[in-house]
Amino acid sequence: MRNLWIFISRYNAFFLFFIFFLIGIYLTIKNNAYQRSATLNSTNEVVGTAYERLNVFKRYLNLGVVNDSLAAENAKLKTKLLALTTVDSTKEVQFIDTVTNQQYTYLAAKVVKNSITLRNNVMTINKGTIDGIEIGMAVISPQKGVVGFIRDVSTHLATIQSLLHKDTKISVVIKKDNALGSLVWGDNNFDIRKAFIKEVPNHIKMSIGDTVVTSGFAKFPAGILVGKLTKTNIATNDNFLSAELSLFNDFGTLQYVYVIKDKLAKEQELLENPVKPK
Repeated sequence: MRNLWIFISRYNAFFLFFIFFLIGIYLTIKNNAYQRSATLNSTNEVVGTAYERLNVFKRYLNLGVVNDSLAAENAKLKTKLLALTTVDSTKEVQFIDTVTNQQYTYLAAKVVKNSITLRNNVMTINKGTIDGIEIGMAVISPQKGVVGFIRDVSTHLATIQSLLHKDTKISVVIKKDNALGSLVWGDNNFDIRKAFIKEVPNHIKMSIGDTVVTSGFAKFPAGILVGKLTKTNIATNDNFLSAELSLFNDFGTLQYVYVIKDKLAKEQELLENPVKPK
């Protein structure tokens, strides 16, 4: 306290000047219409700018909530789109009577953990059994491309066996001629932007730039974009060919995914793998 009084007494002239300066400004504004109007306009502009910047900051803090709602809305729109038309590499149109009869629906989920540097990469999402997630469901990205399959599920979380995993194999076709093949990753190349299509019949003529999409087999709807061929006609030791492709999906920036619920999955599994009597 003593030091404070010493400081004030040492600079008392400055403090007195500052106080009289403020009083002078107050009297000038109060007794002059022009100065009062100019001051109010300037004050309003400063306050308005401050509020605008505060609102920008608040919107930034709410980006996570906004992204979640947009992802959920996109999932609904994709589901409705499936009720109107089916993207099929065979160009055939599938007619569906009502939305409730469609085979596939989408569920948006947020990626909470993602690995891309391992030989066997797994990611975690914030949806689980409480949301209807089951082991084996297919997963795609909101932009373009396949992501993988649901591997394990808990009440509120699930893990995805990424395409960037040695055990992941997805049925795909070369769009221009519907030539079947198997999509795999990590065959002597661990670039997260590249993969391989294998087991293509050797009479198929592949060209650089050909688009690869899902075949409609193995839980993915037909026509989901996968990538474009960058290197073709890689000979193997059997009667098939392989090709390298550039993936549309960027695994390094994934924040949201869509889990695909197949209404006929269990029925198909029971039909193809009947329980044999003992």
